[in-house]
Amino acid sequence: MPASPDRPRRRADAERSIARIVTAARDRLSADPNATVDDIAKAAGVGRMTLYGHFRTRADLVEAALADALQAGERTLSALDLTGDAAAAMTRLLAPSWELVAESAALLAAADGVLPAGRVRELHHDPARRVTDLVRRGREQGVFRADLPSEWLVDVVQYILHGAAEQVRAGRLPARDAGDVVTRTVLSVLTG
Repeated sequence: MPASPDRPRRRADAERSIARIVTAARDRLSADPNATVDDIAKAAGVGRMTLYGHFRTRADLVEAALADALQAGERTLSALDLTGDAAAAMTRLLAPSWELVAESAALLAAADGVLPAGRVRELHHDPARRVTDLVRRGREQGVFRADLPSEWLVDVVQYILHGAAEQVRAGRLPARDAGDVVTRTVLSVLTG
């Protein structure tokens, strides 16, 4: 039996519906990591049944929202010029990385306890790889310290980024100062 002429339209409608749901999930979970499925469905302009037709669990929805945010961040970070001196390249990487971490901090809070830690780490593979490559290159150039394990230094960079987001959220660090504080702290650790 030939495909119905409505079939491509239904597929396009489903894709638009999924995109609306993921966008709403990002928005709602960024504002409130405890946002409910009902809150997200309402923000997306769909019913619960439609939402659950695309995302079987809240965890699936949280993962889709986090993955979407990370993909958007990857597009931003992949456009950066990270050639040349590793310390200068790290400086160019940290400001937009900080902004992306600050933007997705609430999404990470929503993922905490809902997604396995290993899955969150998998989703962060590309940003972590970029920092790993820069740390390796900086060590080869002699501008980054070689007395500590590379993996530790990469994790410390991530801790500093996430710690700054927490400090801003708690009102202990002005958001306008966070990028500079992150950059100076990371470079002092890497070059120490």
